[in-house]
Amino acid sequence: GKKQPELVLERALDREKQSSFELVLMAVDGGDPARSGTVQIRVNVTDANDNPPVFSKRVYDARVAETLPVGSLVLRVVATDADAGTNGRVSYSLGNIPDGVRALFVLDAESGEIRTLGPVDYEGQSKYSFGLEARDGGGLSDHCEVQIDITDENDNAPEITILSLSSPVPEDAPAGTVVALLKVRDRDSGENGQVSCELSGEAPLSIVASSGGSYKVLVLAKALDREEAAFHELVLRASDGGDPARTGTARIRVTVLDANDNAPVFSQAEYTLRVAEDLPVGSVLVTVTATDADEGQHGHVKYS
Repeated sequence: GKKQPELVLERALDREKQSSFELVLMAVDGGDPARSGTVQIRVNVTDANDNPPVFSKRVYDARVAETLPVGSLVLRVVATDADAGTNGRVSYSLGNIPDGVRALFVLDAESGEIRTLGPVDYEGQSKYSFGLEARDGGGLSDHCEVQIDITDENDNAPEITILSLSSPVPEDAPAGTVVALLKVRDRDSGENGQVSCELSGEAPLSIVASSGGSYKVLVLAKALDREEAAFHELVLRASDGGDPARTGTARIRVTVLDANDNAPVFSQAEYTLRVAEDLPVGSVLVTVTATDADEGQHGHVKYS
């Protein structure tokens, strides 16, 4: 007249495959005809934290320009967890990374978005690599690696450094004499860092690239003449290969040192006088004048 049936597991449950079961229990008596009763049984499978988070990739790659504004999205990592509730809620965190990287990139623990926290500079560092962790509410975790490549932009103008300057330069110095040694540098790479130089001004100087590539030599293109110009001012302009190109300039002043290359010249080639024969001794007959285009001792004239 009474039984107590028990519902027992025949095999392990897996909520991620089937989260509930619908059963019908029927009780039949021994009469003729038999009579029966039924009851519906619903079995809900509660979640256990038996699944760790899983990243969609082992390695996430991103390429960003060094001019990327602060706060811009770099990439988004995604990890999924088959569990439910807190067991399936994933949060993200950075691994053991240098403080310098933490100052440049920030990770949103909920969305997995990585954004720039500070300005990135290709010339400072062109590649960053660090680890990320995804952890669910039950303590299970997964790991991935993030690699961020910084691409170069033409954000640096050429820099001109005057390493040495010979000034003043004697005006009798021969053509080809080295006047200045310059270092021209552009911190960008590729075409953005390829520099060409040109001189502007009327100075009789030319620029020659040295074997080092980044050094330029200013040499005399022809003989100087202090009497025509006592100094020369010129502008060295360096332009890189970027689009648009960036430029750097340097102003150079070269003073010409006098050489004794000019003879004195009388104001007249011949002086003709008519003198009375009774002129007293010591009387001034004539005053002659000679000038010299040179300066200093070179231009000091004596008569004999």
